[in-house]
Amino acid sequence: MKTVIIRNSTLQFTVGKIVCVGRNYAEHAKELGNEIPEKPVLFLKPSSAIIYSGAKIIYPAFSKDMHHEIELVLLIGKTVKNASITEAEDAITGYGVGLDMTLRDIQNDLKKKGHPWTIAKCFDNSAVVSDFVLKSDYKLSLDEEISLSVNGLVRQKEKLNRMLFHPAEIVEYISSLMTLEEGDLVFTGTPAGVGKVQVGDRLAGEIQNIGKLETAVN
Repeated sequence: MKTVIIRNSTLQFTVGKIVCVGRNYAEHAKELGNEIPEKPVLFLKPSSAIIYSGAKIIYPAFSKDMHHEIELVLLIGKTVKNASITEAEDAITGYGVGLDMTLRDIQNDLKKKGHPWTIAKCFDNSAVVSDFVLKSDYKLSLDEEISLSVNGLVRQKEKLNRMLFHPAEIVEYISSLMTLEEGDLVFTGTPAGVGKVQVGDRLAGEIQNIGKLETAVN
């Protein structure tokens, strides 16, 4: 089982499931030709998909179009089901930076067939995470900037306040559909600017005051 690293703390959390939000920035939805959703679009990744900052992403042999998606990640610190907005906020224990790597060619083919996106999202190394900062050590304002560069060139850059659904709203909604448990991670969606990566590319992501991650494609 994978665990998350908590900055300046001896606390340990074993990751259960990873719940991801799609199309949570309007411009990203538009760039992929998708409608802006009325409710969060959800999908899952297994904890086996996790690698940590500094590790390499292995390019799957069955795809030729892997994309980067930088995201704010929420660490769930207590079990919640049918949470109120206050309970949802209280369930968020920490924040990190994540990369949701996506096989766009596989995803587009599956969508055309009306099939789930699972193969495009759940492969090994598809969830890169930084260490996490506890909410008790840093209060998220949503004025923070999220960004990603590939080989030193900025591809994604946006303020977190451009999310369509904010962290507590996301947790509230997820908990109405499934139980969230201690150690679960929530990837909150990516801003516009997603794009293809190649073997040898070096990726660097950051959220102001939250953290940084670095990885390379192998």
